Amino acid sequence: MIELTGPDLSATVPMVLAQTQPPPRPADPGGQGEDFGKSSPLGFLILVLFFVAVAFLIRSMTKHLKRVPASFDPPEDDKKTA
Repeated sequence: MIELTGPDLSATVPMVLAQTQPPPRPADPGGQGEDFGKSSPLGFLILVLFFVAVAFLIRSMTKHLKRVPASFDPPEDDKKTA
């Protein structure tokens, strides 16, 4: 059997792991500075315009869907003549 001799590292490993520190945090963490979460009136206006555009698109879509027939099968009288 082979015996390995050398310094006992079991006591130094926990000490090395305990001494590690997290990296320092940046001064501005992800753009969350003084103006974070504030919006401008221009942003609100753009948001309202998007909602109005979506409302018109939904209205147009419902008009088009009302024109679609319930079934694309040929009518019954065409089947009898064919």
